[in-house]
Amino acid sequence: MSVCFETLVDFERYPQWFRMIRSARMESADPEAGTWTVAFELDAIVKTIHYTLAYHSERPHRLSWKMVAGDLQDIQGVYELIALEDDLTEATCTQGLELGMWVPGPIRRTFEKSALADSVREFKAAAEERAAAS
Repeated sequence: MSVCFETLVDFERYPQWFRMIRSARMESADPEAGTWTVAFELDAIVKTIHYTLAYHSERPHRLSWKMVAGDLQDIQGVYELIALEDDLTEATCTQGLELGMWVPGPIRRTFEKSALADSVREFKAAAEERAAAS
């Protein structure tokens, strides 16, 4: 489970494994308190989107976030991590996204679903790669 958590809080590496994230810049960090503020630049194909998220953790079981600034109206979410076996962790991600701009409903829903599913798959691959390297 700690590999999953450490992968999630390694924010500056997000551009290496989240294909849509162009950059991640740490604005503040207090790992002892379990808080980070990170500014992101996201390639949304038709537009580059900037936003800053404030993260709070309950190490190593939970990482939540909320938007504090940016081009979107709102982003908030949480990863819940549950150890199933020594080398097996169940990770559940819930995220809410308000674009703050008009996008046709079917396109918006497809984007929201695919962005969340893609990010979870990319996180899984990054955590597995990290585990294999350790």
